[in-house]
Amino acid sequence: MGRLNRLFARWSAFAAGLALIAGVPAQAASYTIVETVTYEWVEEDGNDPVSALASPAVAAFGPFNVIDSRTVELVGSIESGAPAQFAALMRAFPHISRINMIDCPGTGDDEANLKLARMVRAAGIATHVPAGGSVRSGGVELFLAGARRSAEPGAEFAVHSWIDEDGMQAGDFAPSDPVHQEYLAFYREMGMDPVKARAFYALTNSVPFETALYLKPRDIASYIALH
Repeated sequence: MGRLNRLFARWSAFAAGLALIAGVPAQAASYTIVETVTYEWVEEDGNDPVSALASPAVAAFGPFNVIDSRTVELVGSIESGAPAQFAALMRAFPHISRINMIDCPGTGDDEANLKLARMVRAAGIATHVPAGGSVRSGGVELFLAGARRSAEPGAEFAVHSWIDEDGMQAGDFAPSDPVHQEYLAFYREMGMDPVKARAFYALTNSVPFETALYLKPRDIASYIALH
C-alpha cells in the first residue's frame, strides 16, 4: 500500500475537523460523540473485563481462537502474519462462518489488515461484536469486512487518523493525493456508497492518531447495514 504501513492503535475519541480531507461537508455524516480521550499504551495482564469474555479455545491461529467448527473469536491485534494465519485457520477449519470480535486494539500493519479483511469477505464470514467487546483502529475495517455484520448494544468501536512510517497523518496530504483513494475504495468495496465512504473516511481521520472516538453500534449503522 505504498507509504501507508499504518502504525495502528486507533483507540478512543472524536472531533469533526478533517471532513474536508475526503471532500465532503461535515454534515454529510451522522454520528454520536461518545468520549474524547488521550491514550497511553499499556501492557494488558489478561485479567481485564474484555478478556474475560473469551471462551475456551480448541485451537489458535495468531489472534484467532477457534471455539468450534464454525466459530472463531478474535482476541488481539492484527499483525503482518495475520493473512497467513487466517489462511491456515481456514485450511484446518473450512466451515468457519463467524468471527466474534472480543478485543481487537488495531493493527501494526495496515496492508496486512486490509488483505485479511478482503479474505474474510471472500470467504463469506460474518463478523460480530458482543456486548463488552471492543474493536478499535484497524479492527474497525476488519469488522466492516464481514459478509454479515452485527453488534450488540454494549459493543464499542473506536476510530482515529492513520499515521505512516514518517509520522505523516491523513491531514498532511492533499485531498487529491492517491493515498486517500486506497481507503475510500476499500469502504466502497465493503458496501458503502461513495458519499458514505467519504463521510466515514472523514470520520476516521477527524482526530489525530494519538486520540480517537468511541462509537456505538448505532453510529456504525449510519454508514453501513448491521444485522
